[in-house]
Amino acid sequence: MIELLHDYYAYWAIMLLLVIGLYGMLIKKNLMKKVIGMVIFQNSIILLFVAAAFKWDATVPVLDAAHPTENVANYLNPLPHTLMLTAIVVGVAIVGVAFALLIAIYRNFGTLEEPELMERMRGE
Repeated sequence: MIELLHDYYAYWAIMLLLVIGLYGMLIKKNLMKKVIGMVIFQNSIILLFVAAAFKWDATVPVLDAAHPTENVANYLNPLPHTLMLTAIVVGVAIVGVAFALLIAIYRNFGTLEEPELMERMRGE
């Protein structure tokens, strides 16, 4: 059991972050806390992909005399890392739009608490 924890410690940490983010999105009633939970959730997914694509003692896929091309296990696959860079850019854009919406909601309704916001929206 200890070996399982030790060998996959990165995945356990990622799962902990994933659960924290999911908890923040589903349970918290403040919209700002929900956005923070979403950011934590997004980052945990990005970490999962990067950790899954990592290999010890591997190198970038560039022709080099020091690394024989016959053994392709010596090379990393750059595609997951490239896709996660794209996911980071999209995530930053989503957070920017979410914060702009939160500012507009706060200016119009004076609160970011979901139950109180729903009550004020029904009143209008």
